[in-house]
Amino acid sequence: MAVLNKIRQRSLFLILIIALALFSFVLADLFKNSDALTSKSQNIVATINGKDITREYFMQKVEQLQRQMGPSATNTQVMNRVWEQEVRQAVMETQFDELEISVEKDQMRDLLKTSLATNQNFLNEAGLFDENKMNEYIANLKETSPEGFASWVNYENQVASNALNQNYFNMVKAGLTGTLAEGKLDHELEGNKVDIKYVQVAYSLIPDSIVDVSKSDITSYISKNKNQYKVDASRDIRFVEFKEAASVEDENAIKIELETYVNGRFVDDRGRKDTIVAFSKVKNNEEYINSISASDIKFDERFVFKSSLPTEAADAIYNLNEGEVYGPYKHNGSFKVTKLIAVKQIPDSAKVRHILIPFTGAQSAGPDVVQTEVEAKVTADSLLTLLKKNRSKFPEFVKGFSSDQGSVAKEGRYDWHAYNTMVPEFNDFEFEGKTGDLGVVKTVFGFHIIEVEGQKNKTKAIQVGTISRKIEPSEATTDKVFRDASNFEINAGKGDFSVLATDNKYTLRPVNGIKVLDENIPGVGNQRPIVRWTFEEDVEVGAIKRFNIPNGYVIAQLVAKHKAGLMSADDATAKVLPIIRKEKKAKIIMDRVSATTLEDLAAAEKTNVRTAAGINMKNPTISGAGREPILTGTAFGLNEGETSELIEGAKGVYMVQVTKVTPAVELDSYQAAANRVEQEKASSVNTKLYNALKEASEIEDNRAATQVQ
Repeated sequence: MAVLNKIRQRSLFLILIIALALFSFVLADLFKNSDALTSKSQNIVATINGKDITREYFMQKVEQLQRQMGPSATNTQVMNRVWEQEVRQAVMETQFDELEISVEKDQMRDLLKTSLATNQNFLNEAGLFDENKMNEYIANLKETSPEGFASWVNYENQVASNALNQNYFNMVKAGLTGTLAEGKLDHELEGNKVDIKYVQVAYSLIPDSIVDVSKSDITSYISKNKNQYKVDASRDIRFVEFKEAASVEDENAIKIELETYVNGRFVDDRGRKDTIVAFSKVKNNEEYINSISASDIKFDERFVFKSSLPTEAADAIYNLNEGEVYGPYKHNGSFKVTKLIAVKQIPDSAKVRHILIPFTGAQSAGPDVVQTEVEAKVTADSLLTLLKKNRSKFPEFVKGFSSDQGSVAKEGRYDWHAYNTMVPEFNDFEFEGKTGDLGVVKTVFGFHIIEVEGQKNKTKAIQVGTISRKIEPSEATTDKVFRDASNFEINAGKGDFSVLATDNKYTLRPVNGIKVLDENIPGVGNQRPIVRWTFEEDVEVGAIKRFNIPNGYVIAQLVAKHKAGLMSADDATAKVLPIIRKEKKAKIIMDRVSATTLEDLAAAEKTNVRTAAGINMKNPTISGAGREPILTGTAFGLNEGETSELIEGAKGVYMVQVTKVTPAVELDSYQAAANRVEQEKASSVNTKLYNALKEASEIEDNRAATQVQ
């Protein structure tokens, strides 16, 4: 009881102690993960001039663009593209808001009218843009297709954004004029000329070995030029790659398997029943090839010319007799066996014109395509009937009905092109038929009304069948690679990574300067998991990890972590050393020179007095010395006959004397020159304005913190 009473008496004290302990626990966690103090860094990808871009919005844009760019674009490439788009939009919107400029309803209507002036869905009977048709189309989208309507809204926003950008850039250009004074100055910079004599004492005459550049010199230079040597946080790694590549034994096994199809296999004395007919004796080649599980490619009935055959085997295959087989031969990472099935003469090129009638669901059909496949076929057949009666209507029908914008401007025509240039059905019609043929052909793009306008150069073409087997490592080989990688990972954790790689004759690859949003690791390509691992907080220098990569493994070690800030002296040496060395060479030369005339300087330094004529300020290039702006500027500051003091130039120390001054020809009017200045200013707006606005903007990049990477 006495103990309980003491606890009760000190209950307030205990509560305070417990509260402080809990509070310190929470604080410790917050400081461990400082982002927890605010949810902003976890949900906001970027803040640009005060405008937040949320993670959800950003990822939605990424998904949309990924669908447009297709699987060939990596996730990081797509994200970087979206990032640049969003930064640009935010930077420009800041300017639009400050100037209070926008696209109003009337202007938007005019913009859409201009943009959609040739869209067949919005034209009336007279071929003119009909706003009512567009409004009906939008209303129909809104009710029947939320995705389609969202796409339309994005399109309108893009049209409006483009217009605002154009208006802004035009406003800036309108404020940039070329005055007569500027025109006169530009004319004089180019027209004023001087002839000079000069002596160059080249820096290359002083050996690098006698110029001492210390680490402190480099550090001091970096400190004086901080803006040039700012760096982002980065990581250095080294790695060993273990490739799952087919061995010689694996390749031989594949060749033996393919030879079975060349020679055939029959029931033998031991009663084997897995009979395989020799490829050369097969009648149904398509069924034979497509039924063989070993073949990586299916039968293609199209004929080909010699130029389309594998280079390594083209002569041998092209000269086979019908039914003969060649192989196995190695081509493009596979072993192949090829049979010549048939031979015929085919034109090597053709000329056609066509009208493409797409339907909903056809490849490349736009959102404005509303005809079903049946309706598109009816349209194509109707046009064909009319064209058979009067082919002169072809250009008119192309303009009114064809969706192939690549050929509309050429009256639907594709000029002379090679065999197999077009999709198979289109190709067969234009090359299997004859000049003058007219018909309807269905392809993945829709229905084509095609007229063959010409064929030439009939050449031997062959139909071949090929059994192909990709050269891949066997299970035994992949198991060995896995064991080797696992053993290296385990042993590297116990000893020296570099020594172990050398002892086992593995190639050790260093990669330095990896940034947090990088994706490419030289030698192994897109490897975001490796990059992310190097930037995880709990991964320390020396850590080792195995990564699965296509066809193998990478065992990587984190070698160094570099914080954001100024470049280290070691990292900057390659760039800074030549600069400091040049400065020190200039000082050595200038300290030892006492000459005051060109002749004395040339004699003392065992060189020659050189001449250069017609130098102007607009192009500061000196004959015999190259581009030397300081030397040129000094020359234009001297009077005729005057000699300069020593000048520290780009390639050496100089002394210069002006021998002749030729002023620019005076003009009655400098308006033409002023116009050129104005034109140059306007041109620079297109290339420099946005970058200047971006540099002046406040951009907070949180992609790494929000794990948008």
